[in-house]
Amino acid sequence: MLTLKILFWVCLFIVFYTYIGYGILLYIIIRVKRLCCGKPQETVLPADDQLPTMTLMICAYNEEDVVAEKMENTLALDYPRDKFRIMWVTDGSNDRTNELLAAYPEVDIVFSPERRGKTAALKHGLQELKTRYVAFTDANTMINPQAMREIARLFMDPTVGCVSGEKRVVAKKAGEVAAEGEGIYWRYESTLKRWDNELYSAMGAAGELYAIDPTLVRDVPNEALLDDFMMSMLIVADGKRIAYTPDAYAQEYGSADLAEESKRKRRIAAGGLQSIWWLRSMLNPFSQPLVAFQYISHRVLRWSITPVAMVLLLLINIALVILGAGTCFTIMLLLQALFYLMAAAGWLLSRSGRRNKLLYTAYYFVFMNLNVFRGMIYLKSHHTSGAWEKARRS
Repeated sequence: MLTLKILFWVCLFIVFYTYIGYGILLYIIIRVKRLCCGKPQETVLPADDQLPTMTLMICAYNEEDVVAEKMENTLALDYPRDKFRIMWVTDGSNDRTNELLAAYPEVDIVFSPERRGKTAALKHGLQELKTRYVAFTDANTMINPQAMREIARLFMDPTVGCVSGEKRVVAKKAGEVAAEGEGIYWRYESTLKRWDNELYSAMGAAGELYAIDPTLVRDVPNEALLDDFMMSMLIVADGKRIAYTPDAYAQEYGSADLAEESKRKRRIAAGGLQSIWWLRSMLNPFSQPLVAFQYISHRVLRWSITPVAMVLLLLINIALVILGAGTCFTIMLLLQALFYLMAAAGWLLSRSGRRNKLLYTAYYFVFMNLNVFRGMIYLKSHHTSGAWEKARRS
């Protein structure tokens, strides 16, 4: 029974630390750092003549429905035209994407007739790059006008090799539970990224909007499911930082429904597991101690150990109550049962298009962790292909 009790408390600690404890610890460390060193000094926004040349690269597969809106947004970006290029890399598109883009003389079209996946498309685009820096974004995300200037400002810091913008998820109309759940998650995630950045470096960039110094790019396997994460973390592995800024943001609508959101979550989970293996050298605390601490705490645990710990926590708790381990474990089991009942109620409400914030938060938490297990299955069947399966947006 003692072994079961120890396992129970270990699993409880892992779950708590992953989703709450790391955030608390990170906040405390940052507050101490500010007391000792003061707030970090921000670089000044460079004047037009000091701005570096920049390419905005958009990798696309059959995006004819969003070309006009995306180009309107891109042409409205506030960056000197003589220092700014727009590149669309169309990977195997067989709709009217290329035809529609041909109407824009500002656009460099890089086309591959064979659909080889997003990582291969990025590599193809990088071969055609003619500017100092390159920013990546998705076809279905809209960027704020000052984003490129903000990215250029952060690259003035010589320790920065990658800049990650903020992803903002919005619901097209009230009551879209998938979009609102995703939005809650990304608000929390964005807070952790800001704190990670202040401590040392953000742990990975989101593909909706990020930029890199192309001279630092290392080869990423074509079958990578999270090309953005791999490319940015390899830069960290080589000693540079990922700077994070909420002042450069990409806004997109949430998934059309929870089935579509599940497609995204399981693919991200699969890509996370894939990345953990490929980036296993970064787990070594003797190589880059601070990076290992942040990487394991923010990424590795939630993509691998913690979902398993959640399942074990419930099973071990049931066993301890059956064995008469004491009132404490009975109370803990009741609390777990209450939480999962809340999640089930949130799921039932979401199916009917209704939402209670507390119940839905419990459900979305369980939903995310269940999709880690689905991601394990997904990885088995997709580990040789980097082609992406688009989730329908609302």
